[in-house]
Amino acid sequence: MAETAFAGIRACVFDAYGTLFDFASAAAGCRDVLGDNADRLTALWRDKQLQYSWLRSLQGRHADFWQVTGEALDFALETLGLVRPRLRDRLMNLYLTLDAFPEIPEMLRRLKMAGLTTAILSNGAPAMLDAAVANAGIGDMLDAILSVEEVGTYKPHPKVYQLAVDRLGIDAGTILFLSSNGWDAHAASAFGMRVIWCNRYGQRRENLPGRPEHEIRTLAELPALLGA
Repeated sequence: MAETAFAGIRACVFDAYGTLFDFASAAAGCRDVLGDNADRLTALWRDKQLQYSWLRSLQGRHADFWQVTGEALDFALETLGLVRPRLRDRLMNLYLTLDAFPEIPEMLRRLKMAGLTTAILSNGAPAMLDAAVANAGIGDMLDAILSVEEVGTYKPHPKVYQLAVDRLGIDAGTILFLSSNGWDAHAASAFGMRVIWCNRYGQRRENLPGRPEHEIRTLAELPALLGA
């Protein structure tokens, strides 16, 4: 691997939803029923999904991400007046097979050819992550799929980032963490990982502890930054 500003990186660890997998593809797959409400549903569903994960963590009332995702979907469907027979089941099933962003397979292939360890570190429950990885056909390009279920709390708790350190057996400073969520990128940086924020959605930088070292718009930009 060529010498770059990210010399010394031994592993690239990726957030899953919004970073590797497009959470909007579930509602998009039901556009025949949802019509113009697909985008509104995606936004509200995602917001409540994250809010519920944080609130459960604060209360010490953990439930896995599949349950949280369903509870958030119920809130969004009821709020938008979109309760329809079988729609909920259809959306939940689609969430298991979210589309990977188009650059993901080639990006991972280049990282593996460069000798880097690759892993997912996600709020997702193991069965959810396994289904998404299998659907995308990228399992052979990942060395580990790490779920917060191993520590029983959600990002951005430091226990989650420590899980990657423990399971990969390397120092935090040799891990490059990538997330499309600004709050996640900041938290990983504050923990001690090196971080690139994949700002797919053109968001403003967060005013939180930590600071990503670099910002990209898609993960297609990553291999060149690592000389891969």
